[in-house]
Amino acid sequence: MTHCRFFRAPARVRLFLLAGVLLACGAAASAQSITLASTTSTEQSGLFGQLLPAFKKASGLDVKVVALGTGQALDMGRRGDADLLFVHDQVAEEKFVADGWGVKRYPVMYNDFILVGPKDDPAGTRGKDIVQALQKLAAANGSFVSRGDKSGTHAAELRYWKLAGADADAGKGSGYRECGCGMGPALNIAASSGAYALTDRGTWLNFRNRADLAILVEGDTRLFNQYGVIAVNPARHAHVKAQDAQKFIDWVLSPAGQAAIADYRIGGEQLFFPNAPK
Repeated sequence: MTHCRFFRAPARVRLFLLAGVLLACGAAASAQSITLASTTSTEQSGLFGQLLPAFKKASGLDVKVVALGTGQALDMGRRGDADLLFVHDQVAEEKFVADGWGVKRYPVMYNDFILVGPKDDPAGTRGKDIVQALQKLAAANGSFVSRGDKSGTHAAELRYWKLAGADADAGKGSGYRECGCGMGPALNIAASSGAYALTDRGTWLNFRNRADLAILVEGDTRLFNQYGVIAVNPARHAHVKAQDAQKFIDWVLSPAGQAAIADYRIGGEQLFFPNAPK
């Protein structure tokens, strides 16, 4: 514990000492936390409520989470506004590291994407083929809510639309619309309007406002959803807390961190599956 004490001295000296002590105490407090830019889907799944207390107990460090789409989280890293990233767009993550913004990318866990929509499935999408489902949705001009926020989920969705032969919005049917929002708000819009949406399973399991929505497409190997963790490169931003960021990475990749991920469940169902390299 840091003790900040004063002794009798002239007023001018005391003011000078006070300024120095405040700076020292502030620096000490700042050193006890790191900033993690992560995805809205990871945060809204409730996973960090499981991980961060365990990490603090092991390290003494607080973690301040800023939940954004993966694209925005990577932008935070490029600006040096975060110490590390916990995201899920492998192509973009590898480019982030290759361009020198990140030190190294580590795979940490995975789950999967699912297509949800009205239980009666008016577009006939139900099954295990995400590409075929989107083709049917476009042909029926079915209502579809896209995050449209450059997140990892949005990037995956665009890949699936491309495979379905619909690069441009016009090819996705007249019911396609973007909300420019996180996963939770996108699901709320879909639930309130009877629309379809692509979501990660973790957020879906923690989502309570489902209304008439149900899982319609799952099990396609193309729906695999890998997460990675990256420390921001101190060679680009000298102020980042690289050593403390690495402590988090080392812990989340360790048997204790991987077990904490595996142990997180909702209604007895596991949300994420650890797969850190051995």
